[in-house]
Amino acid sequence: MEHHMQNKKALLMSFLIITAFMIIEFIGGVMTNSLALFSDAGHMLSDSISLGVGLLAFKFGEKAVNERKSFGYQRMEILAALFNGVLLIVISILIMWEAIQRFGNPQGVSSNGMLVVATIGAVVNILVAWILLRADTKENINMRATFLHVLGDLLGSIGAIIAALLIMYFDWKIADPIASLIVALIILKGGFGVSKDAVHVLMEGTPEHLDVKMIRERLLQIPDVVGIHDFHIWNITSDFPSISCHLVISSDQHDVVLKEALTALHDIFGLEHATIQVENESARLDQYEHHCCNSYEGYHVISK
Repeated sequence: MEHHMQNKKALLMSFLIITAFMIIEFIGGVMTNSLALFSDAGHMLSDSISLGVGLLAFKFGEKAVNERKSFGYQRMEILAALFNGVLLIVISILIMWEAIQRFGNPQGVSSNGMLVVATIGAVVNILVAWILLRADTKENINMRATFLHVLGDLLGSIGAIIAALLIMYFDWKIADPIASLIVALIILKGGFGVSKDAVHVLMEGTPEHLDVKMIRERLLQIPDVVGIHDFHIWNITSDFPSISCHLVISSDQHDVVLKEALTALHDIFGLEHATIQVENESARLDQYEHHCCNSYEGYHVISK
């Protein structure tokens, strides 16, 4: 809950700062005719949208569980991250297209105004990046997607500064589309990365930070456990990993095995949401022979 409130506060502050400067940078791009500033302003617009979507996702995630949504709305964060990733890809393609057009027809740019606006933009992006870094950008995919947006903005501002200096001192008008193209490629890479991670969660992929083989081996080390099947690990959302499995045992110590399994999953691997079914080995054999099963099911949620 503490991380959740910290993330939401960081998103709100970043949203207000980015939106305000996006308007300033867009006006600066119009006045200086700089594609680098236009591309950075366009990316800031995507930042503003992504921050707004991220805030809505956190707000929806706070809604209570109901009969139709047994896990609540926590996956709204993943949908927001996917939206942001796709938005990054689209914006980078548009910037690259315009940059390519300008290679054949370099246009005049007001380097002084471009340098001033880009420098202010760099300072603003450093401030917002610092705010977001204080939040949970490592584990929360929605926050990471937003941070990548801002990082792309910072690179865009740096590229615009370099381009402005090259135009100012060497009259290299082509520096403007070159800077835009480089930034667009960096944005494109980040967009693909975030989209891939979001799709991985939506496809119930195994969390990257968990070693499935190690978890299996630890469960098999529990006394009387002779087998595991129907083993699944997935993420409900960024910081909500879950596991379900069937443990086959050679005794009648269902409660003892269940307690040790849940404790190991929680204490060693940080898995706080586990659904485990404990089956007696002889009952499992009867299941195959007589199509019946005498099993014991355990369900446990360890609150955060």
